[in-house]
Amino acid sequence: MKTRLIIALAAMGFATGAMGATPITLKLHKGDTTVPTSTTVGGAPLTSLEQDPAMTAGDADSGDGDDLGEEPVVNRTLSHGHHAGLNSMGHAWRAKSNPELTGGFDGLDFFDQRYANNGNQFSVEPPDQGLCAGNGFVVESVNDVFAIYDRAGHERVGPVDLNTFYHYPAAINRTTGAYGPSITDPSCYYDADTRRWFHVVLTLDRVGTTSALSGTNHLDLAVSQTADPTGAWTIYHLPVQNNGTDGTPDHGCSEGFCLGDYPHIGADAHAIFLTTNEFSLFGPGFYGAQIYAISKQALVAGDPEPNVVLFNAGDPSVPAPAFTVWPAVSSGGQYAGAHGGTEYLLSSDAVFYDEGVSNTVWLWAVSNTQAIDSDPMALTLNVSPVSVQTYGVPTSLARQRPGSAPLRDCFAAPGCAPTYLGYPTIVYPAPRPLAVNDSRMQQVSFANGKVWGTLDTDVLLGDGSHGSGIAYFAIDPKAGGVFANGTLALSDANLTYGTSAVTQSGRGVIAFTVVGPGDYPSAGYASFDAKKGAGDVHIAKAGAGPWDGFTGIPYLGGDRPRWGDYGAAAADGNTIWTASEYIAHSCTLAEYLTPPMFQCGGTRGALGNWATRISSFQL
Repeated sequence: MKTRLIIALAAMGFATGAMGATPITLKLHKGDTTVPTSTTVGGAPLTSLEQDPAMTAGDADSGDGDDLGEEPVVNRTLSHGHHAGLNSMGHAWRAKSNPELTGGFDGLDFFDQRYANNGNQFSVEPPDQGLCAGNGFVVESVNDVFAIYDRAGHERVGPVDLNTFYHYPAAINRTTGAYGPSITDPSCYYDADTRRWFHVVLTLDRVGTTSALSGTNHLDLAVSQTADPTGAWTIYHLPVQNNGTDGTPDHGCSEGFCLGDYPHIGADAHAIFLTTNEFSLFGPGFYGAQIYAISKQALVAGDPEPNVVLFNAGDPSVPAPAFTVWPAVSSGGQYAGAHGGTEYLLSSDAVFYDEGVSNTVWLWAVSNTQAIDSDPMALTLNVSPVSVQTYGVPTSLARQRPGSAPLRDCFAAPGCAPTYLGYPTIVYPAPRPLAVNDSRMQQVSFANGKVWGTLDTDVLLGDGSHGSGIAYFAIDPKAGGVFANGTLALSDANLTYGTSAVTQSGRGVIAFTVVGPGDYPSAGYASFDAKKGAGDVHIAKAGAGPWDGFTGIPYLGGDRPRWGDYGAAAADGNTIWTASEYIAHSCTLAEYLTPPMFQCGGTRGALGNWATRISSFQL
């Protein structure tokens, strides 16, 4: 396997040395000041324009990055072979009690997303969850709204649509038909050291107020001005089209514009880190992950042009295949101080193989971060392989427990879809399957001197079929070995979109969705530490019905059902907060068609019923 890896890297143009790419410096552009303000929830329950035309073709993080249709899309992956799957089972059991769970509440859902800003929003699926916690607050962000809660789950502000928060026109003005910028992939982080909140999104610009994308795209980063997230925030803009315009380097992406896809946030003592997967926006082609380091001190001070250092991890000099290089968040102001300050990141590489399997993850390190303000070119990038248990790209969609699914049922009932939805009748299997994640790395933490991460992997279920489990890692960044590594899986259900957070003492939680023939999509979790690895599977909140969204319906959202694209977790002292997608409510077709139609008492929208669950654990 190791020999094959070196040959594969050489074939893809990657070097096999120890050092990384030479950095370049950029400038971040300061924008407006914003204050999160709740918007009116309302508007028509269903319109003739529910999906953003520029974003509907293949918007998939488990699809094929080279099969883009006629429109540019986000949340792409890489092509990989369709292997026969791993012939091994993970190790976990269903727990009979929830001893660590101390609280929880329902977060944002499809109803909030679609009808925020008086309905001047598109229907969006999946949610892409961000979560951060500290100073008595919990902030959740999804496509394309966010909310601020106290620790008891009382909503202090929200839902706030992200276009309004970032001072853009509405996603779609239902009166004039004008389009605003397209915002996606939110993430957030509370920095205990500076007592500031950071929120990032990818924003794609339009050609005027039309639906067409102009090509320019940027990471918008909002930084709170105090420890109170309900107060003022400063907005910064970082262009990521990387074609030589707006101060960007030219990475030669086909059709003239790169895309800074799938951004995520991390931090060390000196810098905030943003990473992206760089694709061509208007054509095929993957150009490697991008790693941006931004002066934390300058962001907190509200400087007009904080220093930015960019490492192009797709450069041929980088000795690793760089896809979804996820930066670590630090627990409670606990940072790696070696080598002048170091930020660790993790990535996986199974998608680079025809078989879709690997026994290697990659440990990245950006060092000398203390120089970000005085000598930014002095930052260095290193990457090294870490041998782990074999993992593989999940090969199957997830079956779910049968139940009432009124959108599916309306499409199947004679005359219902043409009359009420404006689409032809189509019959789907009951229940429809939903998508699990690919094997990209998910949220990474630095805590207790270790680097922690999870990813989805193919597993063998009890009936002989293939499903999804969670591979987990606790890595020694000094020696490059592993303290804990295994696969969390059930014999009768899928575990997908795992995410983890760990306290300073080294105790953590992995959160995920549980879904299978006997389970509606539910919010699950397991304990996580470096000695025992992952514990038994618990259900934080059981799903109330099957997923019933528009993706996977050819007339509405292509032919791939969607879920995810990621969950989130945050450590707040000895408390772990998690955010998982699940189904909170269910209704019948008769209830769905009862006025006000399609909303089932404010629990869903016409085209979707996803919900999120926020849970707390005292460790």
